[in-house]
Amino acid sequence: MQDLVGHGTEVLNLEGKAVVPGFIDSHVHLLWGGLQTLQCALAPMPLAPPPLPTLLSVVWLSSELEEMNTRLQFDIDVWLCSFKLRDYVLGVRVTSHSSDCRKVELFKHVHRLSFLHHVKLGLHQKSNKDGILTWHWAYVFLTDGMKAIVAAIDLNSKSEDEIEDLKHGSWLLGGGWNNDLWGGEFPMASWIDDVTPHNPAWLSRMDGHMGLANSMALKIAAITNNTGDPEGGGVVRSTDGEPTGLLIDSAMKLVLSCIPEVSIDERREALVRASNHALMRGVTTVVDFGRYLPGTSAEHPWEDFSGFISRLLKMLLMIAEVYRWADISGQMKIRVCLFFPMNTWSQLQGLIHEKGRKLSQWLYLGGVKAFADGSLGSNSALFYEPYVDDPQNFGLQVMDMESLFNMTVESDKSGLQVAIHAIGDRANDLILDMYESVVAKNGMRDRRFRIEHAQHLAPGTVGRFREGGVVASMQPDHLPGDADSAIRKLGAERAQRGSYLFRSLLAGNLSFGSDWPVVEINPLSSIKTAMTRIPPGWENAWIPSECISLSDALNAYTISAARACFLDEEVGSLSPGKFADFVVLSTESWDELMAEGSASVKASYVGGVQAYP
Repeated sequence: MQDLVGHGTEVLNLEGKAVVPGFIDSHVHLLWGGLQTLQCALAPMPLAPPPLPTLLSVVWLSSELEEMNTRLQFDIDVWLCSFKLRDYVLGVRVTSHSSDCRKVELFKHVHRLSFLHHVKLGLHQKSNKDGILTWHWAYVFLTDGMKAIVAAIDLNSKSEDEIEDLKHGSWLLGGGWNNDLWGGEFPMASWIDDVTPHNPAWLSRMDGHMGLANSMALKIAAITNNTGDPEGGGVVRSTDGEPTGLLIDSAMKLVLSCIPEVSIDERREALVRASNHALMRGVTTVVDFGRYLPGTSAEHPWEDFSGFISRLLKMLLMIAEVYRWADISGQMKIRVCLFFPMNTWSQLQGLIHEKGRKLSQWLYLGGVKAFADGSLGSNSALFYEPYVDDPQNFGLQVMDMESLFNMTVESDKSGLQVAIHAIGDRANDLILDMYESVVAKNGMRDRRFRIEHAQHLAPGTVGRFREGGVVASMQPDHLPGDADSAIRKLGAERAQRGSYLFRSLLAGNLSFGSDWPVVEINPLSSIKTAMTRIPPGWENAWIPSECISLSDALNAYTISAARACFLDEEVGSLSPGKFADFVVLSTESWDELMAEGSASVKASYVGGVQAYP
């Protein structure tokens, strides 16, 4: 090693700690995640204990029970969530063993929460008698050992300061909720109407394929019982045909089109926050699929890139708002490979022709993305067989296949890399069929088609990834939250047969990412999940034959991830001629890491410069 030291060489003493190439997250929504830190985030906080049922000591002090001087025992789930990376949201599910109060759910935005402080929050109670949902206030005291003391104040009172710091008429925006954490029941507008009487509210589900609007938002969007389902989406209705407030996939555009765009300054702050968060997790490069989801505007990623948008998407204007601003002003902290909506393929082709694919050492133009289906959690992933819990539903085909084929042909003919979201087994086969047709029409070349997620596959599909050279871009940390849900929605045999086939897909090009902010950006956690496949509350692995080794999981987060986005000549390994992006881990023993799969990020370096801490 001493022979390599020359003029200007910086020698680092890492004290025997393990070093790996900078992690490459193959699938994030960088600004969406950053913006969620500026909104009310309802997703589990990364450092919080998992939301597992634990028997805790709870004191319930309602007016009736206080008179009885009764001490009750509850099953309670507790989890904390980030808000602006400083404040938190507390989610609590309480199930009583007493007939006086069978079920209580707490789910409310909370300011300045810490483990040893009491907090005031809304208590969502489900009445035993008539099923009417009511709100009242409670105090929750969290003590050492996560003991929870719940003191209810007034069962019939409303919040005196229901939505703080919001002007009447302003939109209340948030997201990250997951109905699987409270038993699977989907929320309704009535759940939040009482606490949002003067403000339209939109809360997206954690996967981005479903959202909840309150009644005021439904009114603004003119959604009534006469509103039809748009192609590739659905308006969820009650048994009497009234919209419940839930919108699925492309139906979300009915409300999203009414929400004012976030400001330039907010988007810039979101990029900085998101980049710092990624570096804390050892991520030095991301493949960013932008703020483009079913129901959202295809213009958002271009606004975030160049800052100029019109009906013709004139992209060459060099007045930058977010990414180009950060690049030009020296604010880029991680390397970003950008993908854009497929229906803007011609604009991307023109930009690459004008500027090249590599705009700088920080910013790369990757390719185009489209959607084939929705998500499992929203019952919109497309399957050959119906959902067990919804027997008339096979999922949603989000785009017309003829249109998708034509756009893919043109994108591919222009030399663009194509990535398509597919989760259900039928959706994956449809895209693989289409990719084969595109190759037959356009001829052979190194194109590295991608399928994003590839979570549930039919028998025989795995081999088609390898034969077609298709990248399986997967997110291991979806597995812990999906295991129980998949069994409930698909049935044990179907779920066991084709879910999260990491090991089987290794023979092709398997790359890993997070899908942040759908789940936390945390490569070390994902690597451990891929190695162990043990969901929360389980003792054994789910489909243990699909566990992979530490080496294979590391490759999927480094060199394979780089190859999956054509950056393997620049990053992905510690090799001469590549950027000096690397991560120092807390462990000194590879054997320990392989055995336990646990470590933390001690430092992240980008281009040889320490970027975290």
